[in-house]
Amino acid sequence: MTTDRNHTLVTIFDPALRLFHWGAAVLIPVLWWTAENGHYDWHRRIGLTMLGLVIFRILWGFIGPATARFGEFVKGPGAILNYVQNLGRPYHPAAGHNPLGALSVIALIAVLAAQTSLGLFAVDVDGIESGPLSHLVSFDTGREAAELHETNFKILTVLIVLHLGAIAFYRFGLGANLIPSMITGKRRAKPEDEIVFPVMRFMVAAAIAVVAVMAIVL
Repeated sequence: MTTDRNHTLVTIFDPALRLFHWGAAVLIPVLWWTAENGHYDWHRRIGLTMLGLVIFRILWGFIGPATARFGEFVKGPGAILNYVQNLGRPYHPAAGHNPLGALSVIALIAVLAAQTSLGLFAVDVDGIESGPLSHLVSFDTGREAAELHETNFKILTVLIVLHLGAIAFYRFGLGANLIPSMITGKRRAKPEDEIVFPVMRFMVAAAIAVVAVMAIVL
């Protein structure tokens, strides 16, 4: 990676992408707390909100700006290996997700998709509390979904710890603070790397996500 004197502060992460990121960061611990303390009504409501965010993010990965699209930032093994081999000081952040960060993004979205989907069919051991689609499956299947729901949350926890560890490594090991750009959306990059927020596509993706969740509720 080389420096570029023409780098300037540009928008690289759109508002919708940042909303998903921080929305998930807030909702995941709240979901854990509601489950641990038996507030299942709230757990279901917030879980459906998370499902809506996940559906939106998957859609946004295909129709959002370049830094949100899976096809733009997900790289092959060769690019990942080259990135790791050249990782060091001075570190110059990529205009968007780096190849390693892309793996984290895909893993977290996939596990969140599995977690919210399993929750739809989960049934507790007494058959009293259950997900909104549990009536579509047998009690035994609902119990299996509940057990997988718990196991998958452990996987999600590991991924979150790794994600936070990576942020700390970049901050203290490489001197790169990645957090501000996910708050403001801005980072020093080439002017041509600046993204434009596609409002109409955002409205379409958001509408689809809302309709999908409402279809489950109703």
